Amino acid sequence: MSRPRPFASTLAVLAATSVGCAMCRSPADDPGSTVPGRCSEQQPLIDPQKLDVLFVIDNSGSMAEEQAGVASELTSFVNELRQGGGVSQDFHIGVVTTSVYQHSKVANLEGYRTYPTQSGLLQPVPDEAADGGVALGTGTERVLSGEDPLLVPKFARLVRQGTQGSGQETPFEAARLALASDLAAISVEGGGNGGFLRDRARLLVVVLTDEDDCSEMGRPAQVYIGPDAGIDYCGDQSNLLTPVLDYHVIFSEQLKDGTGAAREVVWAAIAPVDMTTKQAQAVFVDGGLQNLGCPTSNGPGYRHRLMAELFDRTLANLDSICKASYRDTLVAIAGLANVSQTLDVRNIPDPRLLVVEILRYDGAKVICTQANGGISAFDAPTADQPGRIHFDEQCHRRADDKAVDIKLLCAG
Repeated sequence: MSRPRPFASTLAVLAATSVGCAMCRSPADDPGSTVPGRCSEQQPLIDPQKLDVLFVIDNSGSMAEEQAGVASELTSFVNELRQGGGVSQDFHIGVVTTSVYQHSKVANLEGYRTYPTQSGLLQPVPDEAADGGVALGTGTERVLSGEDPLLVPKFARLVRQGTQGSGQETPFEAARLALASDLAAISVEGGGNGGFLRDRARLLVVVLTDEDDCSEMGRPAQVYIGPDAGIDYCGDQSNLLTPVLDYHVIFSEQLKDGTGAAREVVWAAIAPVDMTTKQAQAVFVDGGLQNLGCPTSNGPGYRHRLMAELFDRTLANLDSICKASYRDTLVAIAGLANVSQTLDVRNIPDPRLLVVEILRYDGAKVICTQANGGISAFDAPTADQPGRIHFDEQCHRRADDKAVDIKLLCAG
């Protein structure tokens, strides 16, 4: 039989033919075979890689500079998302705040406030104010498209959520409400977040905050905060908070798409941790509570560090809110998110014919097939969905890959 050969441009589909062997059988003749009996010119295609991006923005009284710092570096973040490791990207972006409730105790007075217009709801893109700021409470657009030519200026306004929100920051609960509550089933037009999460899309969650998470699923919240800057109210009552592991299970296991498949989630945080070591540790300075090595924080980020570590043991998804610039942090986060270890593909008659070539940044070429183990699995296409390639570790894609090309073997 002739040797299979890959075609580099016009892709042909395999027809395993015998040469001078009348009794040899082609794989196409096997019962139930999906190998086509002849070559064709139907080219295999890689679908654009879908990514849903949710920013969870702390809008408490101390966050004006941090919001502005992120807004100023979004061009780099968006450009990195668009690179996609050599694959076309289809991403969209939404923003929620950390404001869900505030339970406070001051002297003998106890107060409880809710934030019904926030509480996990995607926030509208505010209009630009006359002074160059933003006019919160204006605008109607809640989901930004990666194809929008005005994406960056809109996104920059959207992350500037002001400083009038809850002083009891609950980003985990806000994300749960946004992604895993009834809001996710109600359309945006109907007052919910429905349509933000898409089938077959990865999910990137980015938390921006200078305090630790203080989330509870129960209502009314039991944990309270007070006026003493030297007391870690949420930390001292941590036994009443919903465990971080419970939230992690929701985000990593229970979020399903319309096909019933678990979502691939990347969780990242720019939070109160040490600028060098990413350590979470309380320290008292001038009567106030900070995280060690993070002078502009308002307490240690124990829960943020734990959540980040549950998603990524290397903590590549965690950085400090106290850094002077967030450019490198945002670029690194985008790099984690824009490369999936799966690819949706079309026009693949049999995965045994598939050859994926990954061109690395240094010019090296990696060949991935089922036969060499680089492709670990293939989900067959359905009437509604394309096929899906799963890459093994030896063929893991990288953010700086230059190109990904797919070919089909053809013997003639």
